[in-house]
Amino acid sequence: MKLRFGYVSNALALYEASPARTMTFASWSKLSKEEQEAKLHTITERNLSSTLRALHYNIAHEIELYRMSSSIVPLATHPEAKWEYIHPFKDLFAEIGKLVKKHGLRVSFHPNQFTLFTSPKQHVTENAIGDLDYHVTMLEAMGLDNRAIANIHIGGAYGDKKATLKRFYVNFDTIPDQIRSHVTLENDDKTYTAKETLEACERTGVPFIFDYHHHMANPGDGLPEDFLLRVHETWKSRGQQPKFHLSSPKSEKAYRSHADYVDSEFALPFINMLKEYGEDADIMIEAKKKDLAALKLVEDLSAVRGVKRLTGGSIQWK
Repeated sequence: MKLRFGYVSNALALYEASPARTMTFASWSKLSKEEQEAKLHTITERNLSSTLRALHYNIAHEIELYRMSSSIVPLATHPEAKWEYIHPFKDLFAEIGKLVKKHGLRVSFHPNQFTLFTSPKQHVTENAIGDLDYHVTMLEAMGLDNRAIANIHIGGAYGDKKATLKRFYVNFDTIPDQIRSHVTLENDDKTYTAKETLEACERTGVPFIFDYHHHMANPGDGLPEDFLLRVHETWKSRGQQPKFHLSSPKSEKAYRSHADYVDSEFALPFINMLKEYGEDADIMIEAKKKDLAALKLVEDLSAVRGVKRLTGGSIQWK
């Protein structure tokens, strides 16, 4: 079984390379029209350049999974500040896509917690579609197909989970097909369990990303015996091996919070579950130390008997 590991957004080993610089609407509002345009262009160009730096770093360190920042373009979806952010940077977007395709990288976005389809308010659903459209528009500008994803959670329960799930399916069906083809769903740490989210993925036809830390915080009544088989089935339409999320608790008291690094002892039961199933998988590390945490976990796991480190970011588990 081959496991590949990746990280989220900011390569901490690089100097001043955040791809998520932004500005508030309040700050933007105080500027003249010319200053607004100049500021938005400066920040976006720097974020795209930092994304490119991270990709080159990943290639050098053989890290094949990478989640790009959702904050690349500041105020992209704000109703009063929407602006044309693709054409001025089409060459940078294209360069990112060229690198991704040339080196076979697996990239993704993870829109924020407000991008959900459970709300009874129509404008929330419309805003969620708008936010997904922003992410997919960037992926298309990079020339990437639906193997590049935008991953979201189901959302809240609004006091009645059964009724809310019915509303979720109705709202989810309003997502345009081209956008929906990039969407995946992930279980969360408070409301929708892995079993419930898997069932939602099977019903909607989108892939399921299993977050082990979230599952440990919100296990519900546990996992079905054929869980991993069903997870793999949800990815077949995309022609990809499954992707998982992994982090470990900051502390017993702050169990849902992510630690700086991933505790290999916490991770091993999950890794062993994958090993028992026996298929290759990709694992996104969601630790505070990002790239440093991913590389450290690969190093830690490679010290386990029967594990061979294949590259900077991958291992073979015999």
